[in-house]
Amino acid sequence: MAGRLDQRVLVLNRLWQAVNIIGMRRALSLVFRERASVIHAEDASHRVYPGDAWLELSRTHPPRPDVAIRTPGVHLLPPRVILLAAYDKVPRREIRFSRRNVYLRDAHCCQYCGRRFAEEELNLDHVVPRDRGGVTAWENIVTACIRCNAQKANRLPTQAGMALRRAPQRPKWRMLVAASLSDEETALWRDFLDVAPSGELPWRS
Repeated sequence: MAGRLDQRVLVLNRLWQAVNIIGMRRALSLVFRERASVIHAEDASHRVYPGDAWLELSRTHPPRPDVAIRTPGVHLLPPRVILLAAYDKVPRREIRFSRRNVYLRDAHCCQYCGRRFAEEELNLDHVVPRDRGGVTAWENIVTACIRCNAQKANRLPTQAGMALRRAPQRPKWRMLVAASLSDEETALWRDFLDVAPSGELPWRS
């Protein structure tokens, strides 16, 4: 088997809620072991295909050679969203606190001036400075550009004459995932992850 096996696949539970993102090989294994069906993400009606029906669709509507997964018998349409057959839970995920995840949560935007920056032009800012009892946690850390971070210095935002664009919160898994999507994934998974047309996820508490 060869072809576009580097692509990611969105996994939905039986209630059509996003629960995971997996590799293509794992997704194909689930589909052809009848543990999941394929949702045709490129079809506006989002039709659901069991594995044998997905094979038949690939035969009758063969994909372009540059996107096909090539097998000995057929050039397979790559599934990009699958629906689990017997799983209706949403697993609780503890999102790791890290610099990258804070930047993703804040969409690489300075939470003081509101401008978007490259990662090398950003810092993490303690809203309540550490020497005033501020902790390093989701609820007290925001993305700040170098200029705003220097302007605020070791003060509270109000003391520096600055205001936060939004109060920092612990992100949910779907929000952080949506913030990390490629343009292609944003287009394909928009209906399943509540991604806004711009590709950014609306802020959710």
